[in-house]
Amino acid sequence: MNHLKTKWIFLLLSCISIILQSCGGVPEETSSSGPSDKVFAVADVLTLVAEENDITRTLYTKGIVGAGKKQGLKFDEDWQDDEIEAGPLPALFLRGISSDIRKSDVPLGLYLGSDFPINASNKFQGKQAELFAKIKADQKPQHFYEEDQKLYTSMFADLAVAAPCVNCHNDHKSTTKTDWKLGDVMGATTWQYPSDSLSYKEAIGVINAYRNGTKAIYNAYLKEIAAFKIDSTKPQIGKNWPSKGFYLPTAEVFIDSVRKLASYHSMETLLLAKTKDISTTKDLASN
Repeated sequence: MNHLKTKWIFLLLSCISIILQSCGGVPEETSSSGPSDKVFAVADVLTLVAEENDITRTLYTKGIVGAGKKQGLKFDEDWQDDEIEAGPLPALFLRGISSDIRKSDVPLGLYLGSDFPINASNKFQGKQAELFAKIKADQKPQHFYEEDQKLYTSMFADLAVAAPCVNCHNDHKSTTKTDWKLGDVMGATTWQYPSDSLSYKEAIGVINAYRNGTKAIYNAYLKEIAAFKIDSTKPQIGKNWPSKGFYLPTAEVFIDSVRKLASYHSMETLLLAKTKDISTTKDLASN
C-alpha cells in the first residue's frame, strides 16, 4: 500500500471519528452487518496506527525528552518511584501506551522488540527474529499471520531518531550493545490484531485506543510532575511549549501537535465539508 493511499484512509477515518463523536459516539453495529462491512485490511490499519506512533514517539523523544533535558528535566526508567523526580524514557512511554491499550476492549497488541534489547524478555525469537533481520536490512515493514498466537502481526522498523535514544542504550548498565548510532534500526514496534480485516467502527476503535493510550501515559507523567517536592524542578504546563524555557505541553496540546505534524487538520476540514454521511465516505474509500 503506497504512502498516499495510507494517509488518505487515515484522514477518512479521522474525519469519520469526528463526525461520530459529534453525534454522540459510534453507533452499535446491527445484526445485519457482515463481511461487506469489513472494508480495511488489517495490515493497512496497523500501518496507519504505526505511522501515528512514529510521529508521537519522535515528538516525545525530541520535543519532550531531548529539549527537556537541556532545560534540566530528568527522565528515568524508575520514573514512577516516589523518590525519583523524573519522566518516562521513550521506550517506557511506549510501554505505557501499550499498557493502556490492553485495558481497553480493543484487541490491539503492541510491544517493542529487538535483537539487542536492554530487557532480555524483549528479544525477538523464531519467525519474528527472522523477519526482523529483513527489517534491519531494508527497513521495510513485515506483515504476517502468527500461527501460534492466531494473530495478524505487523512489524515496523524502530530507528534511533535522537541522541537521547542512542546515549541511553549505549550507557545503560544492562545493555548488550554499546555502539548504537543515530539512524540505526534499534528494534521493531510490533502490532497484532485477531482479524484479517476491520470495519469502520473497528478501525476507528484501533486509532482511538492508541490515542487514548498516548493521553493516559502523558497524563501519568504530568501527575508525577505535580507530585514533585521541589518547586524549582516543576516545569510550567500549558501552551507556551515549545518555546524555549522550562515548559511542557498539556496532554491536549501534545496530542494536537502530533496531528498537526501529520497534517490532519486541514484535510479533515475539507473532508468534513464534503462528507455528508458515513456511506458516502465508504464509497470514497472503496475507489
